[in-house]
Amino acid sequence: MAALDSLSLFTGLGLSEQKARETLKNQTLSSQLREAATQAQQTLGSTIDKATGTLLYGLASRLRDTRRLSFLVSYIASKKIHTEPQLSAALEYVRSHPLDPIDTADFEQECGVGVTVTPEQIEEAVEAAINKHRPQLLVERYRFNMGLLMGEARAVLKWADGKMIKNEVDMQVLHLLGPKMEADLEKKPKVAKARLEETDRRTAKDMIENGETADQTLSLMEQLRGEALKFHKPGENYKTPGYVMTPHTMNLLKQHLEITGGQVRTRFPPEPNGILHIGHAKAISFNFGYAKANNGICFLRFDDTNPEKEEAKFFTAIYDMVAWLGYTPYRVTYASDYFDQLYAWAVELIRRGLAYVCHQRGEDLKGHNPLPSPWRDRPMEESLLLFEAMRKGKFSEGEATLRMKLLMEDGKMDPVAYRVKYTPHHRTGDKWCIYPTYDYTHCLCDSIEHITHSLCTKEFQARRSSYFWLCNALDVYCPVQWEYGRLNLHYAVVSKRKILQLVATGAVRDWDDPRLFTLTALRRRGFPPEGINNFCARVGVTVAQTTMEPHLLEACVRDVLNDTAPRAMAVLESLRVTITNFPTAKSLDIQVPNFPADETKGFHQVPFAPIVFIERTDFKEEPEPGFKRLAWGQPVGLRHTGYVIELQRVIKGPSGCVESLEVTCRRADAGEKPKAFIHWVSQPLTCEVRLYERLFQHKNPEDPTEVPGGFLSDLNPASLRVVEAALVDCSVALAKPFNKFQFERLGYFSVDPDSHQGKLVFNRTVTLKEDPGKV
Repeated sequence: MAALDSLSLFTGLGLSEQKARETLKNQTLSSQLREAATQAQQTLGSTIDKATGTLLYGLASRLRDTRRLSFLVSYIASKKIHTEPQLSAALEYVRSHPLDPIDTADFEQECGVGVTVTPEQIEEAVEAAINKHRPQLLVERYRFNMGLLMGEARAVLKWADGKMIKNEVDMQVLHLLGPKMEADLEKKPKVAKARLEETDRRTAKDMIENGETADQTLSLMEQLRGEALKFHKPGENYKTPGYVMTPHTMNLLKQHLEITGGQVRTRFPPEPNGILHIGHAKAISFNFGYAKANNGICFLRFDDTNPEKEEAKFFTAIYDMVAWLGYTPYRVTYASDYFDQLYAWAVELIRRGLAYVCHQRGEDLKGHNPLPSPWRDRPMEESLLLFEAMRKGKFSEGEATLRMKLLMEDGKMDPVAYRVKYTPHHRTGDKWCIYPTYDYTHCLCDSIEHITHSLCTKEFQARRSSYFWLCNALDVYCPVQWEYGRLNLHYAVVSKRKILQLVATGAVRDWDDPRLFTLTALRRRGFPPEGINNFCARVGVTVAQTTMEPHLLEACVRDVLNDTAPRAMAVLESLRVTITNFPTAKSLDIQVPNFPADETKGFHQVPFAPIVFIERTDFKEEPEPGFKRLAWGQPVGLRHTGYVIELQRVIKGPSGCVESLEVTCRRADAGEKPKAFIHWVSQPLTCEVRLYERLFQHKNPEDPTEVPGGFLSDLNPASLRVVEAALVDCSVALAKPFNKFQFERLGYFSVDPDSHQGKLVFNRTVTLKEDPGKV
């Protein structure tokens, strides 16, 4: 019977029967709506009109703080709040003013109570908007975005009724344009996707050329899709869903704002026990980029709480990669900077009865539902003495831990705060034999550094409750933890353990092998940092885990290298060609543009002599249909020389293999234009070229259903091909490690650090175009 009464009550508010039944299924919503409707009926003394019913439903479905329900219903029932914009303002006000009492005068001013918007004001605002866009309106007519006119009028008249604005827009537009004609009913043509992408690419190019700041602004504007749009403002942590309020919260936030001045503060907190990979690039880009986009600061904080796995080389490599990606930390800090404070807080936690010393072994603590500790209720004084004994080295490793009294989202009970480890620390030496865990350290370090947005990947969502709990248990400033999805790539592994296996088995050389997706490997392969940043920006920030195709990253790399890598000519598999009628007695100097599309970027000089070398694949004695390069009766042009060569003689070795060619040459403008122009080298340098393909054969090498034999069984035997005697033009003779070039018709290449005087080594970064054979 109660359900029927509620159904009748809800349909009386203007809800359809279906909507009313759906509402009844949501116990929390139906309870709030029932209470709101009952109170409104008592105030009105009559039935509720549909407009008021709509506002009451909006209130019940959006209000988080149920203490404010009665207060807001009284304003709706008395028609003091009678529009959707007023309701939104009221909900925002009570959310941002959680403490009693509410200042009603301030509330009413912020919500437009008593403000009357006249039809004349609406008419004037709409007229101003139409005059502003008049030329475009006359051209596009009814295909113009009328929502723009409504938005601009509403911006001027915050509390105006939306329907009245729409009616006024419709009337004034009709007066200006007259009735719709047949052409007005045609759909607006869509802009071709390719054209849009080209515009995006040109915009990115322009911003990159204008400097680092512009490029990072572009990245951030693209990044701030999805979750980042919901982020709270500094000091308004309590507006975040799930944030835990205490009697101290507002005072702590006030102190926080006094210290930071309302500045956005983020941090990138890597563990210094391995090399950063492509997933970390997203975290770096997001943390540093979000701070920069909001004129804030970002800390680089090393989470050095596990001395067994930390090495000095990882600290250096991580810092180098952050700098290489173009970011400068506000400060470099270490969790170990705060060991004294963290220990003092642990003692305080015990004193408050919120932590205890436990003797369960590590294996007893594993799993989702371990048995409660038999030492959970030991006296506080006893835990204090035992924790001090832990600090003084009176327990062996694994014999005692300090645990916090809370239950986490994933069912984990009483997470460990401190454990015993007799390993010297790289910064504190032998001072400590107990070290804090991530669950204990991270939120407190964030609090000490007054971080506003603690950005974590989604696997840390299960730690959010402990994050809020611990800060509040100690009555210290509590930042907000926001989670976002990890970035992964197909055909890759990034786990430290698995990369170590690849190194140990000789599948790759080291952490920086160019076939890996560690950042040091990508740098060695020749990936420019701008390309990686642009890729992270294009992926954006979402809650869902993202697994991308490597070719999307390669496309971002090509976009950057196309504008930044000067051209050179190289031949991988060479064929000697002698020009029998070379036009001069000695070699010619040829001016080759560094960037053929923009000759203002300069030229380099290469020799052109009677003997040149071309790619072996650019010649065929018996060409198949469609072959346009050098063949009998089919001359080709030599790029940049202005000459065309024509085959005269094929010289073969004893085995019948073609060893060299003899050709004649003529000026390109002295006859018919050839079907193709090919690259070449003359008086070249000999170099080593390393050609890379995917390291794994399957998209998900770690998936046992896709690769039953494990990732080591999925290695691509053709992932590296070394050309030991490639030929390159002498313009690159002075190139240094990491210098980048486009070898014409071959791809983008980067100088490898293995290079030494007299022997350059090049890594192929990416091909010129995506391989259509790749899926």
